[in-house]
Amino acid sequence: LDAYSPADPSMPPNPLTHLSLRDRSEMQLQSEADRRSLPGTWTRSSPEHTTILRGGVRRCLQQQCEQTVQIVHAKVAQKSYGNEKRFFCPPPCVYLSGPGWRVKPGGGSQARFPPHQAGETGPTVFGYMGLDSASGSAAETQKLNFEQQPDSREFGCAKTLYISDADKRKHFRLVLRLVLRGGRELGTFHSRLIKVISKPSQKKQSLKNTDLCISSGSKVSLFNRLRSQTVSTRYLSVEDGAFVASARQWAAFTLHLADGHSSQGDFPPREGYVRYGSLVQLVCTLTGITLPPMIIRKVAKQCALLDVDEPISQLHKCAFQFPGSPPGGGGTYLCLATEKVVQFQASPCPKEANRALLNDSSCWTIIGTESVEFSFSTSLACTLEPVTPVPLISTLELSGGGDVATLELHGENFHAGLKVWFGDVEAETMYRYGEPAVPGVRGTGRGGLLHALRRALLP
Repeated sequence: LDAYSPADPSMPPNPLTHLSLRDRSEMQLQSEADRRSLPGTWTRSSPEHTTILRGGVRRCLQQQCEQTVQIVHAKVAQKSYGNEKRFFCPPPCVYLSGPGWRVKPGGGSQARFPPHQAGETGPTVFGYMGLDSASGSAAETQKLNFEQQPDSREFGCAKTLYISDADKRKHFRLVLRLVLRGGRELGTFHSRLIKVISKPSQKKQSLKNTDLCISSGSKVSLFNRLRSQTVSTRYLSVEDGAFVASARQWAAFTLHLADGHSSQGDFPPREGYVRYGSLVQLVCTLTGITLPPMIIRKVAKQCALLDVDEPISQLHKCAFQFPGSPPGGGGTYLCLATEKVVQFQASPCPKEANRALLNDSSCWTIIGTESVEFSFSTSLACTLEPVTPVPLISTLELSGGGDVATLELHGENFHAGLKVWFGDVEAETMYRYGEPAVPGVRGTGRGGLLHALRRALLP
């Protein structure tokens, strides 16, 4: 397995570490009691095993065998009551990317992926998504049919997931199970926590309780639903470098508090929660394409409220007004026309001066989104066990130098069976129990390892 550190612009794009699993024969020699005696002991694979693995590591680095699983979903989910089914909106999506999905494990000599049939394209993997079960029993799942995107990623969407009122939890996670063609299970991947709400809050949000507020710099999704009909739902998205209203795919946007004096594309960091009446800018998280700065307005009964400045809440109806409207007019607003995104000229409300009359297509629902990503490679695995839970590296700490240099990897899902490599050089590895699980990596005095450390850690 290859494990990658979190994205950091100061670090190189290549994987910093390679965490390889011991083979089955090695693992079977250790009883559970033996494993618990490992803390404080430096271990390394046998020379024969290291030689075999080194060839695979080199092939993996040359062929770029990484595989990435990304789950994107909303931060909150509205509960269903009785026989109704409020499907999650926007629907949870899964993206598979990386050339490793098409590389045969073992460098091509012993393919563990079932071969493609004539005319077949894309990764030979199937997905099943559901909710984690509070009782531990098998939960209902939805099969994901992956299809290839223009950017070569594979895309799957769970359109009919919901949570009923029989489930009393306040939070839950989505569970994605990936199975290779032929039946071999690749692993089970979990989303971030999702908060359950009964309905969008109609009360004025207070910054004393920010659970549902939306902060500057957070990610959101916007969708429009004509006459409250589910089949008419369209999501703000980006295709071929243009903003569109898509019926099948949604995009996540970073919502920035904008500075009216800044040039377009320049976002000086501004912290705080977004309020109605603020000048904001939406930036597509995937393409970086932006809409011009707009004023976000609260919507009530198909009217934009021009005098409201309360914090924005999850699943609120809102509108986006382009600044610079002539005085006395209703202003222009972001609007959809079938699949196109256009500007709509609102009318001033004849009875209330602080309102502007909108059409249905100018009213958007806003919701926060989350994303979790797992990167690994099965091309080096010496076991047929699932790759999950994937080791996640959060921080690296280097201490000492020369022959006694030690690098500590802090993260999650570590265990005593992992081996750490730098490039094609295996390090002695020590696993520590207690605290957060931390495997330490010690330099051996070999110039190759020490050089690999410096090359990996310095820009």
